Amino acid sequence: MERALMSDPMSKLTDDILVDIISRVPYKSTCCCKCVSTRWRDFFSHPDHRKKLPQPLAGFFYHGYNRDRFPKIARYFTNASGEGDPLVDPSLSFLPRYSSLEILDCCNGLLLCRCWKLTDPKTLDYVVCNPATEKWVVVPATDWSSKVGVARLGFEPAVSSHFHVFEFIDEKAWVIDESELNDWTGSLEAVATYSSKSGVWTHPIAVSTTVSIPTHSKGVFLNSIMHLAAFDDMVATFDVQGNLQSMIDTPDLPYDSPVNDVFVSRGQLYFTGITRSEFGPSLSVWVLEDYNLGEWTLKHTVSHFALFGTNYSACNYKVISFHPERDMIFVVYGEENTLMSYEMDCRKRHIIRQLGQDCQLEDISEEEKTPFIPYGPLYTESLADGT
Repeated sequence: MERALMSDPMSKLTDDILVDIISRVPYKSTCCCKCVSTRWRDFFSHPDHRKKLPQPLAGFFYHGYNRDRFPKIARYFTNASGEGDPLVDPSLSFLPRYSSLEILDCCNGLLLCRCWKLTDPKTLDYVVCNPATEKWVVVPATDWSSKVGVARLGFEPAVSSHFHVFEFIDEKAWVIDESELNDWTGSLEAVATYSSKSGVWTHPIAVSTTVSIPTHSKGVFLNSIMHLAAFDDMVATFDVQGNLQSMIDTPDLPYDSPVNDVFVSRGQLYFTGITRSEFGPSLSVWVLEDYNLGEWTLKHTVSHFALFGTNYSACNYKVISFHPERDMIFVVYGEENTLMSYEMDCRKRHIIRQLGQDCQLEDISEEEKTPFIPYGPLYTESLADGT
C-alpha cells in the first residue's frame, strides 16, 4: 500500500485540493480526467464536486415580441441540447422586483442586467447575478447609464474572482450638441468601467479614434481585454480601465451584411462571414491566430445550401454562438427561427428546436435585433464582489 501511494502522488491529494485544481481546467480536459482511475471517475460523478467543476454551454437567453399579446415582449431560455425543461428560469425571479429587466450580457456564468426601478422608471441599477446560485449584487448607475446603449460584463474566474462592467458612452449619451454629431451614428465618445474589487466607477476615458459599436454587438472578455465588433469592419478592444487598446481589421467579405460578431472558443477569437465559393454563397469561419499582428486564418467554409438546404442571404440567418470547447457553432435561421448546431470537424448539422416567429432575427434594414445570450452555469457560491 505504501509503495502504491509513492507511485501515485495524486492519491495524496484531498478531494478539496483536486476540486480547486480541476476547476481551473477547460471543460474538455475534465472529460478526459474521468478515465484516469476509478477514484477520479467517482470524484467527477459526485454531485457536490460536479457543481464546482467547469460546465459546458447550457443554452441561450433571448426575447420574443408579439404585438397581439401581453406583455408584448417576453424573455425565454432554451437548452442547447433541445431536450427537457429549461435549465434556467428566464424570469430571474430571485432578483429584487423592478419595473423592467433586460439581460445585457453573460460572461462565464454571470449575467449583467439593466433594471429599471419601480419608484422611478427613468432611473436604473445594473445587477450582476449568478442564476446557478441565485446570488446577486447591485452595481450603481452612472450619470450616463439611462442613455447608454452598450454595456458589457468582463469576468474570468480562473484569473480573478472580481468582475468588470464596461459602459460605452456614445455622443448622444455624452450630451453633445446635435450639430456636432459625427457622421457615424452613435460614435463612441468615452468608456467608463466599474470594478467589483474597488466598488467604484472610473472617470470616463475619452476615445480619440472614431469608432461606433452596434447596440447588440457581443462582448468577448479574453485575457482581461474586452473585444467588440464595430462598424467599418473592425474589432475594438479595451482594457479594464476603459482605454482603447487596438482596432483589429476583420477579414474582407464580398457581400454587404450586418456587422458580424466576434466569438471566443478555447481561448481564441473567431469571426464568421458570408463568402463566395464554387457552391455559391457560403458561411466562412476565421480564427485570430496572430493576435499581435491581427492576422486571421480561414478555418472552415460551408455552403449555404449544405447548411440550410437553400441559398439563404445574410438576412435569413444569424450565427449566435460558438461552443466554448468544441468546433461547433450555433445558428438561428428561417421564418420559424430554427436553432441549429453545426460541427465543423464532421460537417454535421443538428436541428435543436424552432423558436417561433415571435423571435425576430436581425434585418439589414433595421437597427434593432433580438440578441441571443449564451449561458453556462457557474457553481461558485460567492459572487465576484466577495459577498
